[in-house]
Amino acid sequence: MKKISGRGSDCSIQQTLDVIGDRWLLLILRNLFRGARRFSELESDLGIAKNLLASRLAKLVEAEIIVRVPYQERPVRHEYLLTQKGRDLSPSLVAMMRWGDRWCNEGEAPTLLVHAECGTPLDQVTRCPSCNDALDPAQIRSRPGPGSTKVSQS
Repeated sequence: MKKISGRGSDCSIQQTLDVIGDRWLLLILRNLFRGARRFSELESDLGIAKNLLASRLAKLVEAEIIVRVPYQERPVRHEYLLTQKGRDLSPSLVAMMRWGDRWCNEGEAPTLLVHAECGTPLDQVTRCPSCNDALDPAQIRSRPGPGSTKVSQS
C-alpha cells in the first residue's frame, strides 16, 4: 500500500484529511454506504452541482476508495462502488455520526444503525484487544508506531 506524504506526513489524521477531508467527499461516502451507486442518485440526493460531484468522484476513484463500474453501454453510464479501502472508512463515519447525535441533536439520533440480521441498534465501542475492556477516551494514550519517521529518544 502506498504511503501518502505531504503536510503532517507523520500524522495519520492529517493524511486522512488530505484524502477525504472535504464536506462533499464525506457526504458522498455517506450516501454510498447508504446504497446510492449512480451519479444521478448522488446528484439528486445531495443537491450537488454536476461538476463538483464529478470532481469529487474522480478524487475518490484516484484514491482507490471507490471504483467506477459500467452498468450501461449506450450511453455509457457507471456505478460507483466502495472498495475495501472505502469500506474501511465506515467506523470513522459512524464515529462522526455518533458525535453529531450527541452534540448536534441533543442525543436524539435522526438515523439508527442496526444489525442487518436481527435489527438491534449498534453500539460503537473501542476495546483493548488484549483484555477486551471497553475504553473511555481518557484511557487511551499514543506513542510512536512502526510507521513513524521520527527518531525515538530512549
